[in-house]
Amino acid sequence: MHGVKPRTLTLLVSLSLAALAAPLRAADAAKVTKLDDRVRVELGGQLFTEYIFKGGPRPYLFPILASDGTKLNRDYPMVKGVAGEEDDHPHHNSLWFTHGAVNGVDFWSNGKGLIVSDGVEASAAGGLATLKSRNRWVAPDGSVFCTDETTIRARAIPDGRLLDYEVTVTAPAEKPLVFGDTKEGSMAMRLAQWMTAPHKFKGKEGVTKGTIVNDSGARNNATWGKKSTWVDYHAEKDGKIYGVAMFDNPKNPRFPTWWHVRDYGLFAANPFGQHDFESTKEKPVPAKTGDMTIPAGGSVTFRWRFYFHLGDEKAAKVAEHFADYAAGK
Repeated sequence: MHGVKPRTLTLLVSLSLAALAAPLRAADAAKVTKLDDRVRVELGGQLFTEYIFKGGPRPYLFPILASDGTKLNRDYPMVKGVAGEEDDHPHHNSLWFTHGAVNGVDFWSNGKGLIVSDGVEASAAGGLATLKSRNRWVAPDGSVFCTDETTIRARAIPDGRLLDYEVTVTAPAEKPLVFGDTKEGSMAMRLAQWMTAPHKFKGKEGVTKGTIVNDSGARNNATWGKKSTWVDYHAEKDGKIYGVAMFDNPKNPRFPTWWHVRDYGLFAANPFGQHDFESTKEKPVPAKTGDMTIPAGGSVTFRWRFYFHLGDEKAAKVAEHFADYAAGK
């Protein structure tokens, strides 16, 4: 550009690059809005989810929306009376983390142990939304069994949306904490009715046609109780296939984890339920084999990733996405 001073040229180039980058940033931009009882998370100008930290037996994420707005989670029990939707398991709060045996107390079912929020910090930078939550695990008698620090990160990617869930549980200084051996846990999502695999509900055959598949190719009920690095759950709706994959982190204790995944839509990674998952008449596994003890004052960290995608596990390249996650991407 003859006659243009270097400083002016640099400015023009910077402005041009910014103009080119702006549409991409707008499409991927993350936004968080903190309200009294929840944090609203938007990706690309559209609602992705809300982290609800008050008013329930534990914090949870609801709803969970695909990039085109399709709801991927069951409404019940947050919204009751939705036509055609099963109303079993009222403790299945969309997407959540808890466990059914913590020092002998059930935090998985309702009306027993509670996970109480002590505050949430939320921020957004570029395409990444970050939530940091501090929680107390409170027994029915009011005693605090442990605390946790939960970090949730959400972002849009070209072929879907990612949600990283990290939780560090810390035992009290005065005594150890035991996560007991039970199938009732732990990192979980309850999928929309239309996503479920064929099963009986309300005494009748279901009409759903969802598919569950794990990293070894096992499908549907054959995936229950098996160890796997990832599991994918997908189904067709209005001519498109939507899927949810969950990845276990290689740094997690007991990687790869067992999966408490059901044809009716429960989708859970459970690193504690060894007896329930593996014990058979031929090869019995003693009760409490899967107990995990955190020493007094000690802590344990678990990490998982949810990948919300279009297409089945092959079209969505679930194995490749898991490899990226395992590599720290």
